Amino acid sequence: MLAKQQVLDTFITTGPFEEFVDTILQLGAARRSAYVCCANVHMLVEAHRDPSFRHILADADLVTPDGGPVASVAGWRAGYAQGRVAGMDLVPALMAEAARRGQSVYFYGTTEAVLQAIVARAQRELPTLRIAGTCAPPFRPLTPAEEAAHTAAIAAADPDLLFVALGCPRQEKWMAAHRGQVRACMLGVGQAFLVYAGLEQRLPVWARRLWLEWAYRLWLEPRRLWRRYLVTNTRFLYLLAQQTLRPRKALG
Repeated sequence: MLAKQQVLDTFITTGPFEEFVDTILQLGAARRSAYVCCANVHMLVEAHRDPSFRHILADADLVTPDGGPVASVAGWRAGYAQGRVAGMDLVPALMAEAARRGQSVYFYGTTEAVLQAIVARAQRELPTLRIAGTCAPPFRPLTPAEEAAHTAAIAAADPDLLFVALGCPRQEKWMAAHRGQVRACMLGVGQAFLVYAGLEQRLPVWARRLWLEWAYRLWLEPRRLWRRYLVTNTRFLYLLAQQTLRPRKALG
């Protein structure tokens, strides 16, 4: 069983990357309704600010250490070096292992163009992967009829894994709301769709190890992300310092 360590108000799941992959695929194969959140600094600060969102993370089956700072703090508290378990790395790893195990996947979110690029790459690199379906919902609140139709389509496709890319916190709220309605392991993976589709580049491994991925994304989208990264990162450090001065909890 993967252990957990508290970072701010959220319990982060810790352990080797390969164990995350195996656990997620087991959740999918069990045909139960589960969901996985990939936590970075922005998500943890949002959970601190919003009790309802904090509850969603607390109910998740796994909360992976997606961001470098989150992984480092969780590992420091666990007493070993915890590697990142980022959505951008989980998506290709899970797809490859799903193909090997004969499990199916479904992609929900972003645009039709992105989904077509994902399917094209998967069919080229993983010809045995079972793609149960895709859906690009409109970038607006869905009507009850649309929501019901999308949920019914996913249920009819009956995937083992459901990758959800609606952006944080929308994708996490969507997964929590659909627990019990979708018999799959749902994963909120956000930007991972664009990366897998080849429409957004990742920094080299050495730059990621220096926690520079946030700076790269800020450079790409300064207007949209300046507040998230400059203000939120500072807030995270302040809250972390506060937490370090009080007793912490650990789950095994």
